[in-house]
Amino acid sequence: MSIVGVLIGLMIMGKPFSTTMNGIAIVALSGIVVNNNIVLIDTFNRLVGEFPNLSKEEVIMKACKQRLRPILLTTATTIFGLLPLAVGVSIDVISREILIGSRVVEWWTLLASSIVFGLSFSTVLTLIFTPAALILPSRIKAWLQTRFGLFKTAS
Repeated sequence: MSIVGVLIGLMIMGKPFSTTMNGIAIVALSGIVVNNNIVLIDTFNRLVGEFPNLSKEEVIMKACKQRLRPILLTTATTIFGLLPLAVGVSIDVISREILIGSRVVEWWTLLASSIVFGLSFSTVLTLIFTPAALILPSRIKAWLQTRFGLFKTAS
């Protein structure tokens, strides 16, 4: 999910693909995106056990409501923390200067901008794709049950 966001970000910024910096960013993004998905799926599994009478759709809605704020907060803090570096701003604490486009920043701009764009794109997909993937097995089971009469319980 995040690789598409990285590539879109590179096209928007007009930057080349760097195997080193963009590769490191993609690996870092995979950890962040997987963590967001684990938090959402773990909450879903916990709520399925706590509320066995609710339908899967209601449990998914409940899980998304509970985890929306933590996912958005971690995403926003990461993006806003890397944004100065992504746009090329460097703050020198010792000499108390704000530099734009210094030699140090040029090296790290690809990494930071890749993480910013990749995380933005993958967070939106996480909040849409993961709930859809969680509901898919029950929807397939219901479709097979109505279409072919499979999975019917014996009375």
